Amino acid sequence: MIDFELATFAVDENKSQGRQHKEIYDDSKYRSVFGRDRDRIINSAAFRRLQYKTQVFVNHHEGDHYRTRLTHSLEVAQIARWISSGLRVNKDLAEIISLAHDLGHTPFGHAGEDALNEKLSALGTSIRFSHNAHALKIITKLENRFIEFEGLNLSWEMLEGVVKHNGPLLGEVDPYILQYDKEFDLDLGRYSSLEAQVSAISDDIAYNNHDLEDGLRAGLFEVEAVLVLPVVGDIYKDILDNYPDLDRERLVGEAKKRMTLSMVVDVIENSKKNIADEKIEVGDDVRKLSRPLVSFSEEMEIAHRSLKNFLMINMYRHKKVNEMTKDAKKVVGDLFDFYLKDPILIPAEIHHKFRINSQESLIILICDYIAGMTDRFAINQFKNLNL
Repeated sequence: MIDFELATFAVDENKSQGRQHKEIYDDSKYRSVFGRDRDRIINSAAFRRLQYKTQVFVNHHEGDHYRTRLTHSLEVAQIARWISSGLRVNKDLAEIISLAHDLGHTPFGHAGEDALNEKLSALGTSIRFSHNAHALKIITKLENRFIEFEGLNLSWEMLEGVVKHNGPLLGEVDPYILQYDKEFDLDLGRYSSLEAQVSAISDDIAYNNHDLEDGLRAGLFEVEAVLVLPVVGDIYKDILDNYPDLDRERLVGEAKKRMTLSMVVDVIENSKKNIADEKIEVGDDVRKLSRPLVSFSEEMEIAHRSLKNFLMINMYRHKKVNEMTKDAKKVVGDLFDFYLKDPILIPAEIHHKFRINSQESLIILICDYIAGMTDRFAINQFKNLNL
């Protein structure tokens, strides 16, 4: 299917709620609303930095073939377009949310975020670092490419998708998200568009499948250990039964292709059923619900969770990965301590973006500065400062 007519419940960019800031130049004759969003994300410094930010393995330490945050984001975007086509929702919007969803990650992924939050807790401050909230801060404040406004001035639909792709924000919400919501209401308490939901489940499909491939390539576990998993094990067994002498590289590649296909088709068919059952007609019907519509079937959800648990035990908690995590947390933690003691050594251009008038504002500045680092830059700073 090359193209399709959007369903009535899809986001129509011709009915976009617009951008926070009015712009001088209008290029709508030759570029769509979401096309402009895509171009601004791809051209941002934060997006370029993802090529040197960890997915699981530290990029330049472990090899060039393992996923980074950049290649992960591209795989998520590809899957999101695929699912969007099957559901007849706006594949451009789903793609752009996917490209931006990891912009807020620190160096070394979740290990870096954990290190920052451990330091914040030790200081007794109520401040916490959230990569999701930081992604919003990047695209609405920290990326300075334009004269008329801070940030990238992306469409409402794009911002809502980035903030709420994992569901409504209820209970305690990050202060920056709350602050921005007062300026440009993102409807935090309701579910997001189907396109944002597509992006969220595409993230799950991408990282489960490519992390399994990377784990096998790194020798963290053997193919035999995968054979007991529901759905995934059946796929591997079928390939091995038909191609018993297949080398590991092609085996893993073929299995990833089949697994991704199975999960994508399952999401499309199950989500179509959910949409029909709930009698969804327009986009607001999606937001009024108390549950997401884009989801796996019960059988595939079991397989998905089994694979996540397998990876948690055999990969993310593997001795080799734990050693990298420990080293990464030390780098981030020591950099935080250093800049807290000597904030004058933070580059002047970073200081100029913020008004530092309290200990709290200094702490936020340090978190933002460190979060913007790549793995490579953080390691080099750590070495250069003799930490």
